[in-house]
Amino acid sequence: MMLPPSLKDWVAEDDMVHFVLEAVEGMHLPQLKLNRRGSGSAQYPPQMMLALLIYCYANGIFSSRKIERATWRDVSVRYLTGDTHPDHDMICSFRKDNSKAIQEAFRQLLLLAHELKVVKLGTISVDGTQIKANASKHKNVRYERAGALEKQLEADIAELMSEAEAADEAGDEEDDRLPRELARREALREKMAQARRDMEERAHREEAERQEREQRNWKSRRKR
Repeated sequence: MMLPPSLKDWVAEDDMVHFVLEAVEGMHLPQLKLNRRGSGSAQYPPQMMLALLIYCYANGIFSSRKIERATWRDVSVRYLTGDTHPDHDMICSFRKDNSKAIQEAFRQLLLLAHELKVVKLGTISVDGTQIKANASKHKNVRYERAGALEKQLEADIAELMSEAEAADEAGDEEDDRLPRELARREALREKMAQARRDMEERAHREEAERQEREQRNWKSRRKR
């Protein structure tokens, strides 16, 4: 650990992130829109953002806030983004601005997986006759003929996109991150030290009150 580690070394060779990155890199999607932010704001390659959403949606991560957290917590996602961390507003905006392009890219990727006989991509199973279409409901769909595959994939992808939109619109999911005032290590250490002092003082007060009650009870019993 004396040298900066390569995140690629931490990702298994059979992780689907490699498939997603390779597939997206080979796609021609000129309709993808760039992230347009104010001066000084971070800019991210649209193909990286596209791969990020496809990878997360395929693994059942729909909320933009959860995807943002995955760029910190999930090694494969961190590798995919090149150790960069788009915020949830940018992720949500990219989804809204590029909804059609994302669906088209997703369709191409799943058809490519089917052609290469890749059995499973995250929570989506593709074996030519059956697809686990909905990442949250695990709905199984059977195909009577190969020509039905593409149409069903389009419907399935639209359902995933709707789920992502609903997750962002809900906006009331639990947030397990630290409060802003505790985010810095120094502030956290100071707050913890103060909390421990407060706990000790409260314990001393409670002990003193307990002893005082026992003393009053003892005096009361003596008077009897």
